[in-house]
Amino acid sequence: LTAAEKQQITAAFNDTACAFPSHQTIHQLFEEQVECTPDQVALVFEHQRLTYQELNERANSLARMLQAQGVGPDKLVGLMVQRSVEMIVGLLAVLKAGGAYVPIDPEFPSSRIAY
Repeated sequence: LTAAEKQQITAAFNDTACAFPSHQTIHQLFEEQVECTPDQVALVFEHQRLTYQELNERANSLARMLQAQGVGPDKLVGLMVQRSVEMIVGLLAVLKAGGAYVPIDPEFPSSRIAY
């Protein structure tokens, strides 16, 4: 690569910084997007597609179940799934329930998962 090409790839293409409202959480920003574009595709994984509305409904349903199980502030929820639609639904649901997720790779050794 030339020096200009290297600069473009390493700096210009990676200049993606933007200001986000500091008073809103990621799931609140997501819900704003749901209101703006409910029927737009939000998530594509392999052969599955979910609109913003569908993804939000699934996450809300799971969030209510998590809250019924006691998930809320200061609660950690292990999220052990392969990369999938379910992973994103789970991540959003934990945040909507008020908890924090701990990603657990199912490929980890069982002793590490147990820890």
